[in-house]
Amino acid sequence: MSDESLIEAARNIRLLLMDCDGVLTDGKLYFSASGEAMKAFHVRDGQGIVEWHKSGLISGIISGRRSEGIVEARAKELGIQFVVTGSNDKTADLERILAESGVAAEHTAFIGDDIGDIGLMQLIGLPVAVADAVESVKAAAAYTTRANGGDAAVREVIDMLLAAQAG
Repeated sequence: MSDESLIEAARNIRLLLMDCDGVLTDGKLYFSASGEAMKAFHVRDGQGIVEWHKSGLISGIISGRRSEGIVEARAKELGIQFVVTGSNDKTADLERILAESGVAAEHTAFIGDDIGDIGLMQLIGLPVAVADAVESVKAAAAYTTRANGGDAAVREVIDMLLAAQAG
C-alpha cells in the first residue's frame, strides 16, 4: 500500500481491533508457581486506547487464547467495547463485532502478529502487523509497526490513525 493509500485508509477507520498476545503483550506467557497466568501490558498502549475512545472511536480485542479474566479486566479498565478470548474462529468473531458495532469492514483496522490473524486481516480495511510478527502476517499487512508487540506498537498505530484523521 502506498503512503497515500495508507493515509486514506487510516482516515476512514472507526473500529480498531487487536489480537492480545504478541500485540498488546510481548507474546510471552508468564505463570506463577501456583500456575496462575500473568500478562504485562504497556501503559502507552493503554493511554493510546483511551485517546482513541475520547475521539469517539471504538475498539475491541479478538484473541485465540483464554485469559482467565486478565484481558477482560484490562479491557474494562480502558473502556474497550468488544472482547473475545478463546476465539476458535476470528473471522466469525469479526463478523459478529461488525454487525453489533454497525461499522463496515473497510472502516476497520486490525493489529495482528501470528498466522491465526491472517484470515481476519484479509477482510478489513487496514490490516496491521507488529514489527516482530511472523513473516506471513507482515506480508498480509498494509502497515507494519516499528515497535514490537507489547512495546507500544498499538500506541504507534493509534497515533498514526488519529494523525491521519486530524488531517
